[in-house]
Amino acid sequence: MTKVLSPQALKEFIEDFLNSKKAQDVVSIDLLGKSSLADYLIIASGTSQRQVGSMAQLLREDLKKKGLKDIHIEGVPQCDWVLVDAGDVIVHVFRPEVRDFYHLERIWGPEGHPSDSL
Repeated sequence: MTKVLSPQALKEFIEDFLNSKKAQDVVSIDLLGKSSLADYLIIASGTSQRQVGSMAQLLREDLKKKGLKDIHIEGVPQCDWVLVDAGDVIVHVFRPEVRDFYHLERIWGPEGHPSDSL
């Protein structure tokens, strides 16, 4: 991946992008000291499968325009839960029911301390 944005700038760019696409309940979690997977985790909801998939695809396109390479997306066929791996920032976009079921904020939030093996 080409480093064009600092992890903090990348996080802010993604937050702004999600907000501009009408994502709901955007939450950013600082992973420094919790995991070596990424520096930040961003969780958001879309109102439908179509919105979830569209946000993920458009985010990948905008990140590529910013110079990031090797952006991986998983979950697009179903679009219930789509993961966008942007290197320093991992983004999860859910349909609200799926987000409620997995509740990643509880796992990764201030009280949660999962191991790096997850």
